[in-house]
Amino acid sequence: MSTQVDLGMPAPSGQVLLADPRGYCAGVDRAVITVEKALDLYGAPVYVRKQIVHNKHVVANLAARGAIFVEELDEVPEGATVVFSAHGVSPAVHAQAAERRLKTIDATCPLVTKVHHEARRFAKEDYRILLIGHAGHEEVEGTAGEAPEHITLVEHPDDVDSLPDFPEGTRLSWLSQTTLSVDETMETVRRLRERFPQLEDPPSDDICYATQNRQVAVKEIAKDADLVIVVGSANSSNSVRLVEVALEAGAKAAYRIDDAGEIDDAWLEGVSTVGVTSGASVPDDLVQEVLEYLAERGIGDATAIRTAEESLMFALPPELRRDLKAAGKG
Repeated sequence: MSTQVDLGMPAPSGQVLLADPRGYCAGVDRAVITVEKALDLYGAPVYVRKQIVHNKHVVANLAARGAIFVEELDEVPEGATVVFSAHGVSPAVHAQAAERRLKTIDATCPLVTKVHHEARRFAKEDYRILLIGHAGHEEVEGTAGEAPEHITLVEHPDDVDSLPDFPEGTRLSWLSQTTLSVDETMETVRRLRERFPQLEDPPSDDICYATQNRQVAVKEIAKDADLVIVVGSANSSNSVRLVEVALEAGAKAAYRIDDAGEIDDAWLEGVSTVGVTSGASVPDDLVQEVLEYLAERGIGDATAIRTAEESLMFALPPELRRDLKAAGKG
């Protein structure tokens, strides 16, 4: 059921369709809280390998509290505490951390961990794994690192035609990055299966529930929107996909922004209905600032369009839970 969002603004001339669900997923929430609690428990600095989640505002806020973000572990002093990001890391990174005697807290999203388990299982059974994902993305690097000799990366449906002819009898399976476009991933799988009829599926779809839910929600608002605004950072795969999905679903225009300060007033010319959503690593205060910005310009009648309920929560990493309990804070 749609619910009205009262912004206390006068006489709007346009309306906002607000996607629900949007914003933080369970894996992001867990990862951000992990860094916050690590800072409270151990004190600053706490090192974080890569961005804990792909949102520049979240990273800046944690840095202001004493988190130090590094690209690689050789930037972390020996014996220090380091948190692994929600996107996961390869076994080689775990090994390097052990060599440097680092205290590690693994904030990898459990849904990414599931993909890692599937990669190891398929590799153990001597499958060639076709990993659908974007080269250079941390999640893809982590998953590929679980079984590098067994994995072939497939970035787009059109890449299927250029894959090699695997030797007869090769067992093939597919896995995917969790934050991709559902429709494009399924198209890639369809084309893979056309070319390789023996292709086997993973036990369950790898694209995470939050990514799917946010794409369904943006489709619902996009079909009636003159403009869709997606709040999310440029390196957030799921945020970038939301823009693509909105356009494919019928939005006349769609843009990704980090915050309200990036909205171009020219986008609003002749617009009566604006769809607003946010990626899975975006805190809701950034969305509220967008709503306030639009209301100030006469587009303030906001209706939340709900397409799914989300109640999933993940426990904090076990190593952090143990230390919190020992400190009487668990």
